[in-house]
Amino acid sequence: MAPLPTPPSQPEDTHDSYVGLLAESAEERARERGWTTVRSLPPGTMITLEYVAGRLNFEVENGRVTRCWPG
Repeated sequence: MAPLPTPPSQPEDTHDSYVGLLAESAEERARERGWTTVRSLPPGTMITLEYVAGRLNFEVENGRVTRCWPG
């Protein structure tokens, strides 16, 4: 039987720590912590649900992060 693949690693990070930050500061912090892709989205944006390791998503309203999730 073939071994199970090892998923790519991603930074150990607390996603809630980004909520409330200015979008630019949050993106800078995420990149410093090792996230390879950072995506900022307005509230209610329709997105596909494919998971991308190393990507951090921000929902941004009025220039501030209101929600954050990996993938």
